[in-house]
Amino acid sequence: MPFGRRRNRIERSVRERGVPPEPQVRERDREETTGPWDAADAPEDGVPRVDLGSLRIPAVPGMELRVDVNAQQKVIGASLRAGDSLLQVSAFAAPRAGGIWESVRGDLATSASGQGGSLSEREGTFGTELAGFITASPPPQPGQTTPAPPVRRAARFVGVDGPRWFLRGMISGPAAESPEAGAALESAFRSIVVARGAEPMPVREQLPMTLPAQAAQQVAAQQAAAKDRNGPTLGS
Repeated sequence: MPFGRRRNRIERSVRERGVPPEPQVRERDREETTGPWDAADAPEDGVPRVDLGSLRIPAVPGMELRVDVNAQQKVIGASLRAGDSLLQVSAFAAPRAGGIWESVRGDLATSASGQGGSLSEREGTFGTELAGFITASPPPQPGQTTPAPPVRRAARFVGVDGPRWFLRGMISGPAAESPEAGAALESAFRSIVVARGAEPMPVREQLPMTLPAQAAQQVAAQQAAAKDRNGPTLGS
């Protein structure tokens, strides 16, 4: 007798005797994660986080949070500094089905190679990542009139595909050269919460970030003071 028909007979006999059927175990809709987190699954872990809109960055003692803002007070980047090491983070829109980290890795490796750097794939804390070195121009120093020549810097790119979002982190400096040195920044990356929002967005478009109200007021005051020091500008 076929197994399927025999199973049906057993189940029918069990129901007739009034014995409740065994509970059905359903698979979880999502894979288990230990972070980074989607806003819908953010843990109540007591970690203070700075709300930048689409990203909530952990406030870690001993680390400096830097937010890059343009003239329109639009946040264009966020980073955490620990000594001479830096973690730069960005979040992007992703499709409902499948992630984009695999294709992004290829683009990053090609871009780094074209600028004199070198990145190769390896397995890391968050799965497949890129590691090697990049070339970048150091930030200008006070009084500096000519740009400094590019320098080589150790770097790791880590990525996590979430529900309709992709989070990328670039770790540079000593933290990119050894697991021990990078542990603190990896932990900070793991604690990030991504708030994707429900609005439709093109794939790979950066998720918008905003400043907290108090910080926005401080930035506006600093920009106004700088404008006063520099005098009137053309068209003002």
